[in-house]
Amino acid sequence: MKEVSLSSALTLPIRDRVQRSIDLLEPYLTDQLLPFWLDHSIDHEHGGFLSYFDRNGKPTGKTNKTLICQLRMIYSMSHAHRTGLGGGRCLAAAQQGVEFVRKHFWDPEFGGWYWITDRTGHIINDGKIMYGQSFGVYALAEYGLASGDPVGKEYAEKTFDVIQRSSADCYLGGFWEMFYRDWSLKPGGEFGGDRKTLDVHMHLMEAFTALYELTGAPSHRRKLEQIIALLVHKMLHPQFGTGMAQFDGAFQPLPAILFRDVWGSDRAVDEPARPINNTNYGHNIEFCWLLKLALEVLQSDLSPYLPVIRRMVDQAHEYGVDWEYGGMFVEGPNDGPATQMLKEFWQQAEALTGFLDAVILFNEQKYWDAFENILNFVWEKNINHEVGEWYALLERDGRVKWDYLGHEWKISYHTVRAVIETLKRLKLIRERLHS
Repeated sequence: MKEVSLSSALTLPIRDRVQRSIDLLEPYLTDQLLPFWLDHSIDHEHGGFLSYFDRNGKPTGKTNKTLICQLRMIYSMSHAHRTGLGGGRCLAAAQQGVEFVRKHFWDPEFGGWYWITDRTGHIINDGKIMYGQSFGVYALAEYGLASGDPVGKEYAEKTFDVIQRSSADCYLGGFWEMFYRDWSLKPGGEFGGDRKTLDVHMHLMEAFTALYELTGAPSHRRKLEQIIALLVHKMLHPQFGTGMAQFDGAFQPLPAILFRDVWGSDRAVDEPARPINNTNYGHNIEFCWLLKLALEVLQSDLSPYLPVIRRMVDQAHEYGVDWEYGGMFVEGPNDGPATQMLKEFWQQAEALTGFLDAVILFNEQKYWDAFENILNFVWEKNINHEVGEWYALLERDGRVKWDYLGHEWKISYHTVRAVIETLKRLKLIRERLHS
């Protein structure tokens, strides 16, 4: 795809604001955010990572280790090292994390990764949850890319193989998501055995992207292309082009419910199902930039997908961005204002990257305005600058609702990745503005 010049639309004041954003985020990343996780999360006694931290960055006393947090820490430390950060500390953190999950989370009998252990690695929940398996591919592939350690490639490929063998729906397409240890499917309803989700399939696209970048294998390329096609043609709203959350096996949309084994929410499983017409702004904007990255790794033409990306970004821009208080809302209907107006940390993080990709792709001021709106909200309200990490959940006006900095699913993945990826894009925009 031909690169566009930003200088025609982004004038000199924007240049100054791009530089201001870089000047904010670079020292924040290296002096606050990464040091918080390097100093607090590594379990020097048992290996792996600790994840439960209160608003002041102090351990809460809970020490269980979830697959999600262990793998996400491996990913973010590997990604930071691959970006040239940490002076070797990030790589060392990732290496010891890999050793812990290989020893305690990998199932040598049935394959795949267990869901939860205690601090020492004793299994608490031996379920095979596809969300976690996707991060097995993603984290170990990123570790392989960052380190050159063949263990990364070995376990990324082993995870990919067990996913294809045990969870792929060869008849209707996509993947089933909730399994017992032996890969027998769990019941439906709140156990999730009868549903396929946008969230999991998006993260499988993310994972297969990293895997193909690592291996270049034709089989990995083919599966990445297949899951892109499935997401675009079966999991986006046919009228509005936005993401739909949950489906039956044949990809008929269903009202979204919460499952017993959750990975990104502390809300109770008995909450009412959300309407089919609802869409999640954070997932939409995250999907856009992950899709763009996947196509770039494949060296595929972006042009056929630009209308898909633009529709999703425009819907998030119109309804998801809070132009009064700043930040991005949680979700709402496809064709109207947001109905869940809290501000979750991860949605802010993904929006930073996604709106900058829209600036780069479409060269329109409105996307920069959305980026800057969210960055200002994050900087002023979301970050605990005394210790470096982001609060989990805020009220619309920025008052802290959930004040913990780390939890069973909240770790460095969204925040560290977002700041790294945001800086990459800001520097690209700066380069184009000066060319």
